[in-house]
Amino acid sequence: MNDLSQGGADACNDPGVIDIKQESALEAALLLAAIVESSDDAIVSKLLDGTITSWNGAAERLFGYRPQEIIGQSILTLIPDDRRSEETDIIDRLRRGERVEHFETKRRHKSGRLIDISLTISPIRRPDGAIVGASKIARDITQKKQAEELLHRQAGRLEILNRVARIISQDLDLERIVQAVTDEATALSGAQFGAFFYNVLDAEGESYVLYALSGVPREAFDKFGMPRNTAVFAPTFEGRGIIRSADIRKDPRYGLNTPHKGMPEGHLPVVSYLAVPVISSSGEVIGGLFFGHAEPDRFAPETEALIAAIAGQAAVAIDNARLHSAAQTEIVNRKAAEDARELLLHEVKHRVKNTLATIQALASQTLKGTPPTEKEAFISRLHSLSGAHDLLTLSDWQEIGIAALAQRSLAAFSAKGAPRVFFEGPDVGLSANKALLLTMVLHELGTNAVKYGALSVEQGQVAITWCLAEADRPTLRLEWCESGGPPVVAPSHRGFGSRMIAAALHGSDGHVAFDYRPEGLLLTLDLVV
Repeated sequence: MNDLSQGGADACNDPGVIDIKQESALEAALLLAAIVESSDDAIVSKLLDGTITSWNGAAERLFGYRPQEIIGQSILTLIPDDRRSEETDIIDRLRRGERVEHFETKRRHKSGRLIDISLTISPIRRPDGAIVGASKIARDITQKKQAEELLHRQAGRLEILNRVARIISQDLDLERIVQAVTDEATALSGAQFGAFFYNVLDAEGESYVLYALSGVPREAFDKFGMPRNTAVFAPTFEGRGIIRSADIRKDPRYGLNTPHKGMPEGHLPVVSYLAVPVISSSGEVIGGLFFGHAEPDRFAPETEALIAAIAGQAAVAIDNARLHSAAQTEIVNRKAAEDARELLLHEVKHRVKNTLATIQALASQTLKGTPPTEKEAFISRLHSLSGAHDLLTLSDWQEIGIAALAQRSLAAFSAKGAPRVFFEGPDVGLSANKALLLTMVLHELGTNAVKYGALSVEQGQVAITWCLAEADRPTLRLEWCESGGPPVVAPSHRGFGSRMIAAALHGSDGHVAFDYRPEGLLLTLDLVV
């Protein structure tokens, strides 16, 4: 027992023997140091007064300072001036023994640039529990912030486009549409002023240019007239592409045209320049959006993309406004023509009736001595003539037989040579409105068949069949079936004819289906009669 005790005492006093607890603590310290040094996160220790006491390799990579440059310096070296109050708040929380979790902020690199980081800060205590410093773990979140910013910009861009779409889709007036587009696009681009020069067709079909302005009074442009198709303007007015210039004065196309060789005296100062063509779905260049700023490099690539998207929306809205205007003009002209025709027909009908009545009275007096059968035959012929006249001059026909209507509508397409258009079905009566609608549909189909379908070749044929379908309301079902023509391929987009047919039938509680079979178009339409 004594030997053992003595041996134990000697072992404790032997300087060559390492206490197990000390060895474990040393191993733990070395392991911790290795973990800190190999970490991908910057790990920095500091005293409560802000003095940096440790600095790992990740901290050097993140902030650019070598350990010998930064250890002993204040942590404020890394903190931007406008964020130093954060450090005061952090120290206060550390003194209360709190841990700061995932605090997102900015810190300064040795080069001066700012870095987005996430901080986790823990207090460092002495064995007696007193807080003497802090350990900071910093993670670079620059890529995360960039992704968030990109997502935010994209969401903002979509909201802008949606707002512009709502504004211009609620109106069909051309001038109001182009003004709204110009105002919105100018504000969104950050331009000092914007202009929309666009082509307009007058009643005679001649083209001229109008414009809308934003950011400046109209007088600022009036004295300079319309822009000419110069080297700078040509790509826009010809629809060849977008021009974005940080300084248009340095563009090789600038200043080539006389007499001004650049901007005329008194013109608004244009340095930054952005021009985007507005192109219809048909390929027609409607006009162009132009933006200027007196300072250089004010239009970013994302601004160009945003204005290009707005230009696309504007083209659709302008197309719709033009169609609406053309339709309104057509309605007015048609109403005037119908009113004049109705007046004329009423007058003719009235005069013919009076004339026939006079002839009948004269015949009755003149033919008193003739045999009754001859007299009755003559009077009967006059009545028949009157009835035929009433039918032909009736301004609002109550019903028209579909067979006669179909044959009359397609007579121009099947008048020459052997019959190529065939009809089959009961003689269903149609009101004037339905007859007009069906005439439009048949005429459009006939025109298309002559241009591209079965009637474009000699051996092609069209069969038109119809019947009254069983439904809640009397419904005419008509089929247009082409054969013997060129092979049919479904179109990549709906043309004006198919859109017109679908829209016209939809407005009359009708329905249409197009089947682009290789052997020929099969169209089926239902029309409530």
